[in-house]
Amino acid sequence: MSVNFLDLAVSGVQGLHPYQPGKPIDELARELGLNEADIVKLASNENPLGPSPAIEAAIKEQLAELTRYPDGAGFELKAELCKRLGVEMNQITLGNGSSDILDFIVRVFIEKGDNVVVAAHSFSIYGLVTRAAGGDVIEVPAVNWGHDLAAMAAAINDKTRIVFVTNPNNPTGTYNTRDEFEAFLQAVPENVVVLLDEAYFEFVNKPDYPNGMDYLSQYPNLVVSRTFSKAYGLASLRVGFSVSSPQLADLMNRIRPPFNVDSFALAAARAALMDDAYLAKSLEVNSQGMAQLTAAFEELKLSYIPSVGNFVCFKLPEGYKDAEVNQQLLAQGVIIRPVANYQMPGYIRVSIGTQAENQTFIEALKKVLA
Repeated sequence: MSVNFLDLAVSGVQGLHPYQPGKPIDELARELGLNEADIVKLASNENPLGPSPAIEAAIKEQLAELTRYPDGAGFELKAELCKRLGVEMNQITLGNGSSDILDFIVRVFIEKGDNVVVAAHSFSIYGLVTRAAGGDVIEVPAVNWGHDLAAMAAAINDKTRIVFVTNPNNPTGTYNTRDEFEAFLQAVPENVVVLLDEAYFEFVNKPDYPNGMDYLSQYPNLVVSRTFSKAYGLASLRVGFSVSSPQLADLMNRIRPPFNVDSFALAAARAALMDDAYLAKSLEVNSQGMAQLTAAFEELKLSYIPSVGNFVCFKLPEGYKDAEVNQQLLAQGVIIRPVANYQMPGYIRVSIGTQAENQTFIEALKKVLA
């Protein structure tokens, strides 16, 4: 009789399903016999500009050291982060993408019987890493597709170790204001960690949006995570980081794998931080693209969730099924992201691309809805 390894896996893993990323361009090309150059991918909130020359140069410089291990401490990247953010080296934890940080904080604090608090329609990885560690997830209903921070604070119990807050939120694009966030921090017990996920921080241009870094000195239980995958265009290299109290950073660094961020990622992230022109161009393209897409939704009389990220969710008309619309768009070489798995049936999330990519999607959507 063959061994059923599912029965041997730890209980937290047995009930999980793998995270489903956006479909890669080459996979769609193989499946449908399409030309890769004609495919538009607007599914994964990626930067549509391609890498800046400064990043390419930084990567090329590392080729000569390909046989060497990277700097396990990430000194040069951390030094630039300290300079930019006004923090100390011992507050920073580096991750292979910010998803690493989410995993670290759960592994430090969650074991069987513990729980975390999350909002409905928030990043699925929070629940995945928590359940893998044997913890439970308390999901708090959303308000207007966003976090109800007051209700999340009220949901904390004596087994709660972490509250995950995504600001702005993915996949809905909503954000919590400074007043809401400050009231929330004051309500959370000091022995409960708040993980503030600011993966889309750079895109927000709202005067009442809170910068998580401003609260670190007052709240030792706060961890702020960010990534280079979005605005900085380094999704392929997988580099993120968190800033926290030195004590929390020390705990996460105890379980951080050695050399978890490679030399190319370290060099590219440092170059990206210093390339202000590239970041400004990214934000400009995103702002113009958001206006382009939302204008098209209004023309088509499609409701959408106002977003401050680099993506927007829109609702299909009655009678249209998201899975079918997705397949029809794929057949036209357009990759988007249905979000029914986020308890949002009938909604589709589309990332902001270049003007030409956005227009290709708009024309394809018009054909589907005609």
